[in-house]
Amino acid sequence: MAQQTTSFGYLLPTREIVMSQPVPDCSQVIELAERAEALGFDSVWVGDSILARPRLEPLTTLASVATRTRRVKLGTAVLLSALRHPVVLANELANLDLLSQGRLILGLGIAANNPLVQNEFRACGVDFSHRIGIFEEGVTIMRRLWTEPEVTFDGHYFKLDGVRAGLRPQQQKGIPIWLAGSVDNSFRRVLELGDGWFPLPFSPEVFARHWQQLAALGKEMGRDTDHLARAVYMTVNVNDDVSQAEKEVRAFMEGYYGVPYEKMAAIQPACAGPAAKCIEWVQGFIEQGAETICVRFGSPDQKGQLERFASSVLPKLV
Repeated sequence: MAQQTTSFGYLLPTREIVMSQPVPDCSQVIELAERAEALGFDSVWVGDSILARPRLEPLTTLASVATRTRRVKLGTAVLLSALRHPVVLANELANLDLLSQGRLILGLGIAANNPLVQNEFRACGVDFSHRIGIFEEGVTIMRRLWTEPEVTFDGHYFKLDGVRAGLRPQQQKGIPIWLAGSVDNSFRRVLELGDGWFPLPFSPEVFARHWQQLAALGKEMGRDTDHLARAVYMTVNVNDDVSQAEKEVRAFMEGYYGVPYEKMAAIQPACAGPAAKCIEWVQGFIEQGAETICVRFGSPDQKGQLERFASSVLPKLV
């Protein structure tokens, strides 16, 4: 078996600067993307929320990053595609893929079920209770628009009659789609609609167990899982001062999600402490088969964490 190659991504702080600055300085995000590329990261990522957890708009932000970088992949972690009409979104994403010369990865999610997100969908004119069906039809339509000369589609939520895409991505097979989720229904969506799996597993052991469940379901459905990219999204704070690292991660999580830290720490992967601890933590996911590690830094000092991770953690990971 060929040795696994792991790639490393950095989640840009598009929410953090909106939370911390009266007038967000967008140039800071672009500069961090440039620095991540220079430090050897393989990808940079942005999150998505219009109202529930406001941040810089993901696609226009990545368009700016595309013009200032040359090598790193550009990804969404994750985009709530059901909030956008699939014909419009397919065109925008194709444009972004062309602008970046084929570097786009599309991480997608169906959105968490909580009052803030429900209100966000309502404000955007999308029925939250039907978001899964809207999501699935939308992904199907986008894939077909990117790869077929003409699309006719008769769905429950969308109907197309002989639609030809205005733009097609540079990636001839279409933009890779990585889907979030760690329950049976989300596994089915990964197998039916995805090119990759992009979960938030609490630990390496949970990641391994969920992958086994996904693979078993794939076998049951007659779906090949060998082609699926396997990624993990995690929060890290590298600091020899363990107390300070834990304090920063706690403040970050509570500010980001607006709920007690303990609630998020029980369901999301997070590591705070010296480089050796972070190396062991991340390596655990790699040993369980994670091919892409997307790191979000739980700290107000994004540049410092980026530099520290690149110098003291990345070189020790296999």
